[in-house]
Amino acid sequence: MTPPEAPDRDAGNAPPAVCVCVERMKKRTDFLACARARKAVMPGFVLQGRNRDDGDAGVRVGFTASKKVGNAVARNRAKRRLRAVAAQVLPAHARPGWDYVLIARRDVTATRRFEALRTDLERALERLHPGQ
Repeated sequence: MTPPEAPDRDAGNAPPAVCVCVERMKKRTDFLACARARKAVMPGFVLQGRNRDDGDAGVRVGFTASKKVGNAVARNRAKRRLRAVAAQVLPAHARPGWDYVLIARRDVTATRRFEALRTDLERALERLHPGQ
């Protein structure tokens, strides 16, 4: 461990840390508002996103899997995988002040390779935010 009096060697060269706070979306009205906004259809899921324009810089994310995805076990597995991929990708790639909803797809979300889901989410965010 570095003693507190030691000078920080990279203090002047380090880029500023960007921390995007990702919160869970739980209200139905927020999900419905995202449904009316932009969307990107990917092989593993569908991503919906909207700019809240409320001055809050936090990112909110919601997850949904309809009964078309399968029984409760299949739906929960699909949502668990979507939560895991969102936790890895959204802090670095999400735009502050936006809401996102990830919708599971039948027979794909629960069985698709995790790396492919990550790539899908990164590409979907690029489609929602062209030129970012």
